[in-house]
Amino acid sequence: MPKYMYERLSAQDNSFLVSEQPNVPLHVAAVGIYELGDLMSEVGGVDIRKFKRALEAQLHRIPRYREKLQYVPVEGRPIWVDDPHFNIDYHVRHAALPKPGDIEELKKLAGRITTRPLDRTRPLWEMWIIEGLSGDRFATVTKIHHCMIDGQAGADVAQILMSPTPEHEVGEPRPFIPRPAPSDTELTFDAAKRLLLSPVEAVGSLGAFARSSPDLRGEIGARARAVADLARTVLAPSSGTPMNGRLGPHRRLDWLTLPLEDVKAVRRVLGCTVNDVVLATVTGAVRQYLIRRGVSPDKIDFRIAAPVSVRRDDDRDRMGNRVSTWILRLPVDESDPLAWVRRVNQGTQELKETRQALALDLMMSMAEYVPSSVLALGARMASAPINMIVTNVPGPPFPLYILGARLLELHPLVPLLDGTGLGVALFSYDGNLHVGLNADYELVPDLSAFTALFAQSFMTVFDAAGLAEAPVELAVTDDALRAVARIA
Repeated sequence: MPKYMYERLSAQDNSFLVSEQPNVPLHVAAVGIYELGDLMSEVGGVDIRKFKRALEAQLHRIPRYREKLQYVPVEGRPIWVDDPHFNIDYHVRHAALPKPGDIEELKKLAGRITTRPLDRTRPLWEMWIIEGLSGDRFATVTKIHHCMIDGQAGADVAQILMSPTPEHEVGEPRPFIPRPAPSDTELTFDAAKRLLLSPVEAVGSLGAFARSSPDLRGEIGARARAVADLARTVLAPSSGTPMNGRLGPHRRLDWLTLPLEDVKAVRRVLGCTVNDVVLATVTGAVRQYLIRRGVSPDKIDFRIAAPVSVRRDDDRDRMGNRVSTWILRLPVDESDPLAWVRRVNQGTQELKETRQALALDLMMSMAEYVPSSVLALGARMASAPINMIVTNVPGPPFPLYILGARLLELHPLVPLLDGTGLGVALFSYDGNLHVGLNADYELVPDLSAFTALFAQSFMTVFDAAGLAEAPVELAVTDDALRAVARIA
């Protein structure tokens, strides 16, 4: 019998599968808003047939989009195999808003779409095309399971499917001939061989590590200290807040847009990074939100997880996760916006110096040799010491088009971990910083107020830096603005 190729999921990719629960779907999502442009159909909607054909013509560049999960007998480790029944009609869905569709209606529909887990018997992605948005626009809601991509890989995929120019040509899809999946016997034999060879592979990895480290003793010491620091953080839980607790089955979404040049202006004046400005803005928003919910922030130990890419140049075009995490305390006890920036900057500098990102990367390397049940326990423990996830992914500084339709906004949505009721994701694109907010429906019933507080926090930091008033392009409701007025 011929032996067919397949790919094992890494321990880090698998961790997102074993951590998923009915109320904790772990797919990465994004809401894109486009001009209709050349995609307008004869009746004023989206030419969905043209869209599907063009997307299918690009799928050979993203093989994972036509692969599904299979599990190794006994070991239970997931692998990727070709889906012999792949049908693009299952993955590309077509919907419409009641005309005239507005942004608030889009947020509600996108919230319902992103709440639903992906079907694990099929390739783990969906793209919803939503027409009916006012102003000759349409929207997309994309869902991709986190076991397939991290934030940077998602940005790379988006650029594969789009073009930097409006000119386009719809090509013919390449024939897809799925490879037969390996048999249970083959998988069991391979797993047994891998188990027997794992000590040899581990020794080989240690040897390669030793040869690539000019200061082996110092490198080992740095990694040991990073693991010890991370262990101390994990064992000490963060403070409870109104936005933390057991997740329900439903989500609320919101978003806003900040001019990227204004964020960079603050960075230049205060001598920090763009990420420091972002985290300082989050600090101010969380502080005011806690006060709004009747909680004093003065003694709150509020921690965020900030994913850090560890992709090398040779990982650039690969799917999967190559990411570590910083765990950072936000200074929500401070009322001075300049102190937010200063303390966040100090915290990120310490994380760089102590190389905390090495700890999770090392633990994921070691996790390649542990059973999935142990991996699941470790992944759930890792969410205990944090209150929120904040992720920031750089995108292209130029406009993108899909079949001549210009992308106006792209708001990323980070999945919530168990116990974290609000996640903040940012994506820089074409001169703007797009902020996407994903929240548990019950834990954060007033998400629009947090959105307005986020915008208010950035303007506070901007003014404190001695700059003119920031022309923040708010995409918030009147209710949210009234909420800010009540706080003021």
